[in-house]
Amino acid sequence: MKPALRWVLVTALLASALFVALLPLTSGPQRAPTTDSAQLGQPAQPAAEPPPPSIEQLRSRAALQPCPATQSGTTRGPLSGVVLPCLGQEGTVDVGAALAGRPALLNLWGPLCQPCTQELPALAAYAAEPGAVPVLGVEVQGLPEGALDLLHALNVHYPSVSDPDGRLRAALSAPPVLPLTYLVSADGQVSQVNPPEVLRSPQQVRAVVARYLGPGADG
Repeated sequence: MKPALRWVLVTALLASALFVALLPLTSGPQRAPTTDSAQLGQPAQPAAEPPPPSIEQLRSRAALQPCPATQSGTTRGPLSGVVLPCLGQEGTVDVGAALAGRPALLNLWGPLCQPCTQELPALAAYAAEPGAVPVLGVEVQGLPEGALDLLHALNVHYPSVSDPDGRLRAALSAPPVLPLTYLVSADGQVSQVNPPEVLRSPQQVRAVVARYLGPGADG
């Protein structure tokens, strides 16, 4: 075979092989181009966040004890006529009338107060002891949702009220610090724990009660 004819045949064979090799890449159904957000260089949209829990749901989860009811007897002292919203349920509490005739401990606190997170569990442990004087929490920062969330997280369930307008703080001439603890005597007189201290154990709470209300006040 002549060299020229040989090269013609080789070239033809190579061209046929190249055509067969490329055929699967250029045949078959064509897909329409996609236009998702990743190909366009746009970030994917985040999933919608669930709505925050309602105040009713927060109250149910916190499971606070009911706010104290009005007691019989004459109301005296600086708490007389101070009516505040109950934190754990709908309604209001006449604090002076609710505590009339019995000793009690008032604790002023707020969900943004870091030392309060140490004191609240100690107060709860004391309140659960036999013979403890009633403990009433007073949330004073006007953040009932945050307060309920924190009480739930700390497993604190004693009754609490809210003082969004500062009525109780004004009645007690409370200094601008937190937490603050007050002891209320059976005749309605109120004593501030002074100097203010963070009560970190039920033993500390019991000692404070005895100091301001007498050794037999909490049984």
